[in-house]
Amino acid sequence: MDDEAEKPKVQLPIILLLPNLITVAAICAGLSSLRFAFQGNFEIAVQLILVASVLDGLDGRLARMLKSESALGAELDSLADFLDFGVAPGLMIYIWAFQDMRDVGWIAAVVYVLCCVMRLARFNVGNKSEMSADAKRFFVGVPAPAGAFLAMLPLFVTFMLKQGPVIPGGVIAVYVICVGLLMISRIPTWSLKSVTISREHTKFFLIGFVAVIAALLSYPWATLVTLDLAYFAGIFWSWRAARRAKRKHGV
Repeated sequence: MDDEAEKPKVQLPIILLLPNLITVAAICAGLSSLRFAFQGNFEIAVQLILVASVLDGLDGRLARMLKSESALGAELDSLADFLDFGVAPGLMIYIWAFQDMRDVGWIAAVVYVLCCVMRLARFNVGNKSEMSADAKRFFVGVPAPAGAFLAMLPLFVTFMLKQGPVIPGGVIAVYVICVGLLMISRIPTWSLKSVTISREHTKFFLIGFVAVIAALLSYPWATLVTLDLAYFAGIFWSWRAARRAKRKHGV
């Protein structure tokens, strides 16, 4: 007992906790989005999901930069993804779209959330095993953050048109289930980590990025609809690219 008491306490630099703090902030954003969804303020709820997706992209990269990766951080990040991109969007869509068909809507929401957690579990298993070059270039299925914004497309369309629900609840239910199935499918989708850009085109990329941010601030719903449609086109494009790569390697 005396030996344990005499052990020096390890001092941990606070900056090494920053990735986990960002993950916790993303969890808080997801929980807060649910609060605003229950209050009927879907605009702020969507904005908080968007904030959570930005924080989700930062925490892992920051952990690698600071060399502070840990098993706890990885598990915390996965739980945050499940809340922010599974539970929160699923319940938000249920509250918004299925007031008149709660049973069917609940089935759609549950299927979507279960598909999200299965997608995250598969991703975690893949991260723990050695990945091929193609695996690093493509995701298997739609990633959870992208799936969340695809699932909310009916909400974006309705709010862009500034009308009440213009899409029948049954159609929304089928659509949400299909997005869930896309997440657990074997369809290859582009991994942003593999995307490169030539140095002379960097300025155009930066200008385009600023334009997208400005569009999100000025015309949020129309921009989100456009981004969703562009992502659907990207799924088809990456599927074709993956097929060509398989033929090239004789697979």
